[in-house]
This record gives sequence, C-alpha cells and structure tokens, in this order.
Amino acid sequence: MVGQGVLRECLLDPEVEIVLAVGRNATEQHHQKLREILHTDLYDLSAIEPSLSGCDACLFCLGVSAAGMKEEEYRRVTYDLTISVAQTLAKLNPSMTFIYVSGAGTDATEHGRMMWARVKGKTENALFKLSFKAVYVFRPAYIQPLHGIRTKTKWYRALYAMVGPLYPIWRLLFPKYVTTTECVGRAMLMVAKHGAPQSVLENQDINNVCRNGS
Repeated sequence: MVGQGVLRECLLDPEVEIVLAVGRNATEQHHQKLREILHTDLYDLSAIEPSLSGCDACLFCLGVSAAGMKEEEYRRVTYDLTISVAQTLAKLNPSMTFIYVSGAGTDATEHGRMMWARVKGKTENALFKLSFKAVYVFRPAYIQPLHGIRTKTKWYRALYAMVGPLYPIWRLLFPKYVTTTECVGRAMLMVAKHGAPQSVLENQDINNVCRNGS
C-alpha cells in the first residue's frame, strides 16, 4: 500500500526523471518514465545488477504484517530480504540515499517484548551500517490510503473498511499518529532529494516534512 503511494508521487513529480520499480508482480501502472523489472527471487539480484546501477535513491517499501507469523519467518522477509537488497544496492550505488519504511513502535534496542518491533529494529540498525550516502528510516503509524490505493492484505482491507470512514476524526484527535499514503510518498521524495535533520522520522516528522518540506 505504501509502495503504491510512493510510486504515484514519484510519477507525478516533474523532478523525477526515471522510476525503476523492482518486484515479483507488475505495478499495473503505465507511464513514460516508469521502468519495471519483474524478478522472482528478490533475495538474489545478481541477474539484474546491471539494471540497478546509476540510481540516486531507493525508496524501499517491501514488507509484510507479522500477524500469524513465527519470528524466523518474519525475520526472513523483514530483515534478510531488506538487508540482502540493500547490500547489493550499496555495492552498486555508494552515492545512493536509501529510505526504509519501518513502523511506529519499532524497538531499536532489539530486546523488547514485541517480536515484530525487535526484527524491525534489527533491520534499521543493520541498514545504518551500510555504505550508502545516507540512510533514513520512516516510522509511520496509521496510514490512510488515498486516491484509490488499496492494501493487498485481506484483513487489512476489512480493517480499513471499518475504520477508514473515521479518518477525519482520527486526524483531529490523534494528529501525531495518523498520516496518508500521499503524505508518506511526498515526504520520502523530499528526504531523498534534500535529506533530513534526523535519520529516524516518526509519524509526526513525516507529516511535518510533507507539509513544510522539512
């Protein structure tokens, strides 16, 4: 869902020359500056490495819900996949800015009680050690999908169907913990272009960048 929002903002931004989308499935978007690479094994990018060079930024939005998953399985998707991709990109594009979509409540100590938070924290910490120009971590809380964007997770769709109509109330009562796919996408682009004062951006920081550009 976040990836759809980021892709939309990239395609709308006149300063973005080319968008390279890499994934297992097609985006189903058609645009003159969109290039797509369909690749089954995202843990091994060696076959497509020549196409990954020369990129200024990676907006990494891949992820899954931890609901019903064991820690080993969740770690393979969240930590192993992210770091494998990031290591390849760091080797090919050391001047790249890497932006990772994490989540509110992530545990940077890696020792908390929440499994998903520990794994996310481990992933963040490993990314900061790689040889990119810069690494930024986004920790959004509740994300309201806009512009027809829908989550691919069935129980998330059911949840959004129930709470989505209440979004104006959530935004009024809990502005620090609510954002949108549009806002996350715009903020990621701004940080990719201009950087940010801090390497970890919580939900309120994301909204501030989206509104004010800083």
